[in-house]
Amino acid sequence: MHLARFPRLKFAHLPTPLEPLPRLSKELGGPEIWIKRDDCTGISSGGNKTRKLEFLMAEAEKIGADIVMTQGATQSNHARQTAAFAARLGMDCHILLEDRTGYTDHNYNQNGNVLLDHLHGATTQKYPGGHDMVGEMDKSADAARANGKVVYVIPGGGSNPTGALGYVNCAMELVGQANDLGLVIDHLVHATGSSGTQAGLIAGLKAINAAIPLLGFGTRAPQPKQEQMVYDLAVRTADLLGCPGIVAREDVRADTNYVGEGYGLPRADTLEAIRMFAELEGILLDPVYSGKGAAGLIDYCRTGKFKPGERVVFLHTGGSAGLFGYDSVLLDHSSSLAAE
Repeated sequence: MHLARFPRLKFAHLPTPLEPLPRLSKELGGPEIWIKRDDCTGISSGGNKTRKLEFLMAEAEKIGADIVMTQGATQSNHARQTAAFAARLGMDCHILLEDRTGYTDHNYNQNGNVLLDHLHGATTQKYPGGHDMVGEMDKSADAARANGKVVYVIPGGGSNPTGALGYVNCAMELVGQANDLGLVIDHLVHATGSSGTQAGLIAGLKAINAAIPLLGFGTRAPQPKQEQMVYDLAVRTADLLGCPGIVAREDVRADTNYVGEGYGLPRADTLEAIRMFAELEGILLDPVYSGKGAAGLIDYCRTGKFKPGERVVFLHTGGSAGLFGYDSVLLDHSSSLAAE
């Protein structure tokens, strides 16, 4: 694969570290756990969307866009990183935010990623849950174009074939690091939502014949829908790469048993995972994505789905800025633990 054929802004701090987690591994008493630190990509506290935005925002720059638009949940990591890219490129940024949790807490609605959206100069507009966000974004883009703006629209999560190229690149980066370390990866796991990260990884791993099993722990959609979204995007990404036919349906695996009551609503095991990573390894997860992915990882270790002696890599997708929007939930959980 020759990714230099595609426009790209090299803003991310790459390669991100690939490190062992010895204290977590010991605590769980099973597999050897490693972490791929995509929370360390650099732009606006980092996260997985930075890799996608290197390709997406290069397209925006290529067409001469003066405003970029995207949409997501209130505490969207993608929105925050998009706003940061736009600031760096001198573009306006407008973000449509959907209330997917029903939280009325001030910090959830004004702090965390929302605060950073505004610090980066973005404008935001709120919508109730269940709204047609794609349709609303189309309306906003049309209104801006009518005022003479050159608009570049990014789908939620940056999840289209262009954005997924960021994780094709990550797959090659990860395998190169593992080769240099002599690390045989038995399982690669991460949180999966809008599907671009998992689709890009699958297309990249298949294109280089890495033979590394990939599992996404879902954060929103039911399993059939999640896997179908990932498969469809992985196929389109492979086509964009010039590698049609490399992705099979059985390559796509998602476990959605850790979603809980819904998107952005952390369960007790999500909060436990956040606490364990923070206390054992000094690593911050988020309550929406990486916390749920880590909850799945921990449960798989405890129940023997990941076996002693196996090497498991957890891809950390970032999102720690969102913790400041969930302080009441995290404090309630800490108080409950202290009372036990």
